[in-house]
Amino acid sequence: MINLLDLAQELVAIPSVSRNEGAMAQFVADYLSGVAHLEVIRIGDNVIARTNLGRERRVIVAGHLDTVDTPGISTRREGDVLFGLGSADMKGTLAVMLDVSTHLGAPRYDLTWIFYAREEIARSESGLLEIQATQPELLEGDVAILGEPTNALVEAGCQGSVRVKISMAGKSAHTARPWMGVNAIHRVGHLIEDLALVERRTVDIDGVTFGEQIEAVGVGGGHGGNSVPDEAWVTLNLRVAPDRSPTEALASLSEQVLDRHLRDDGDRVEILDVASGALPALGDPVISGLVAATGGAVSAKLGWTDAATFSAMGIPAANFGAGNPEFAHHIDEHVTHSDLERLRSVFIEVLG
Repeated sequence: MINLLDLAQELVAIPSVSRNEGAMAQFVADYLSGVAHLEVIRIGDNVIARTNLGRERRVIVAGHLDTVDTPGISTRREGDVLFGLGSADMKGTLAVMLDVSTHLGAPRYDLTWIFYAREEIARSESGLLEIQATQPELLEGDVAILGEPTNALVEAGCQGSVRVKISMAGKSAHTARPWMGVNAIHRVGHLIEDLALVERRTVDIDGVTFGEQIEAVGVGGGHGGNSVPDEAWVTLNLRVAPDRSPTEALASLSEQVLDRHLRDDGDRVEILDVASGALPALGDPVISGLVAATGGAVSAKLGWTDAATFSAMGIPAANFGAGNPEFAHHIDEHVTHSDLERLRSVFIEVLG
């Protein structure tokens, strides 16, 4: 078998910031072309390779080709550790997918390997949705494995997300006579202070603990250096456990906090984007097989992943990939040779 760290380094060397995955897609298509047991299909910058052996179940293994444009990350090897943009998220896992897909000619399941574009940006641009719109049958399967970085352990389901902009009104006045106006920035400040006091909800689903979060991710307002601002805004991101929808979580937050602050006719709430989560689905035999093969450890995926995309199609899904998720998009992003070898070994054990 090939040296996985060498292949991962080759992939990291190919620039593939979102919307610029063409070279990566071409590399993947060339790598898989001519493999006798695989049907290879390219749709835009998405590459799908699948077996057609008539097995009773079909397993999807999906990984995204794109990276986030993170300045300051250099590619280097230090012993058995590869540093570089996308090494953990998720070109190390892509290397394993390429290797296993070409060598696993007689798997116990039919396999669909999906290498897709534009995961790191707005979901509306996702390569999975492009495939769904063009040839939806290529996304059909009984269970899906998302190659997101998980330290080669199973992270079940994923949390939902809602991003909302809250605009609050004030009344202009000269800063020398602030009593003549209403400071919208101060109003937003009081709201932010109250949000910090909200108890973060946790919930146990099938033995997996999900922890919700509320974070202010943007703030602004004001129109002059000597004027009381008549409008200000804050953007919030809620991370939501998959037992409820993001809009249900927002309604709960409104009841707890927002409603008592939003009392001016000019106040408004704008939902910027919404993505539902995915339940753990640990009862699926493939997902439970991954858990068993990795020693029984399983945790919640706290971020959003395309496990939710497959879950919405009625396909149970879990996250399983090489690399530490805490170093994704980080200046010290890296993946280890041992992680890649462990991932390959588990894929062969569970799928082979």
